[in-house]
Amino acid sequence: MTEDRNEIFNLEDMKTISVYTGNVVRWCGSMKKCPTSTAQEVLDCLKAALCEWGSKYNSDQMEGKIPEGLPEHLVCDLIQPTERIDPDEREDIRISAKLFICQPDIRIVKEAVTCACSELGVSQLDSVILSVVALSEENRPTREDLMPYWKELEVLVQGQKVASIGVSDLDREVLEALCQHAQVQPSSNQVNLVSCCVIPPDLAAFAKDNNIQLLTHNDPADILPVGSFQQALRTSLQDPRANEWVPHWILRYSAVIKERGIIKSKGYMVHAEKQAARPQ
Repeated sequence: MTEDRNEIFNLEDMKTISVYTGNVVRWCGSMKKCPTSTAQEVLDCLKAALCEWGSKYNSDQMEGKIPEGLPEHLVCDLIQPTERIDPDEREDIRISAKLFICQPDIRIVKEAVTCACSELGVSQLDSVILSVVALSEENRPTREDLMPYWKELEVLVQGQKVASIGVSDLDREVLEALCQHAQVQPSSNQVNLVSCCVIPPDLAAFAKDNNIQLLTHNDPADILPVGSFQQALRTSLQDPRANEWVPHWILRYSAVIKERGIIKSKGYMVHAEKQAARPQ
């Protein structure tokens, strides 16, 4: 990369970065090998999206299409117009999302869901699964970790921004505690079969009795480590101060054609902020 590019992507005065990868099928097709894990997938797609955005931004600036300098809140939006949901097809498509909370801030929930609806051109997501990352010293989420975020999801359900909500990696004890304190009951609980080869009988029994669907997943506990994100900024945007940035949330979405079970699109939304940039 050239020195001009380094000047263009001086992120010193910026406060937030949001990256919307668009359909990951497009990125995977251009990669030398397919990602071996979901963590590798989000990282590869993030790097590819940043590189493409950076190249386009540099070109547009040289042609005078955009003013010099970067905004305080940078949005790298690679979602193509064709990926947005046609209102005439909405009833035939199920839009699901999993929200990974990386930093302790309840505003993340509304922010991420609103962003997903806006970018996909819909008024409601069919389901959102909540994944709380590294908010507790425990190896698993506690009810205390979850409840502030769950209440925010409940507000979105009541406001018809989300149809159903679920959780990830809860054992029977925590799932039961959540159900006892929740106004909107979880419709599903994802279980990671990497760390739990067989679903515990007490969890299976409780889920059956309370009409909670048990799903499996293979997402790591930390789907986008801080170091990996910072390295992506260094390599993609040549940011010498990448160590100041931390991801706040990651939302993975998929749009599936209901009758055929075919994935129409799947993508990631990543939002990062400079450390201590957001007021408390």
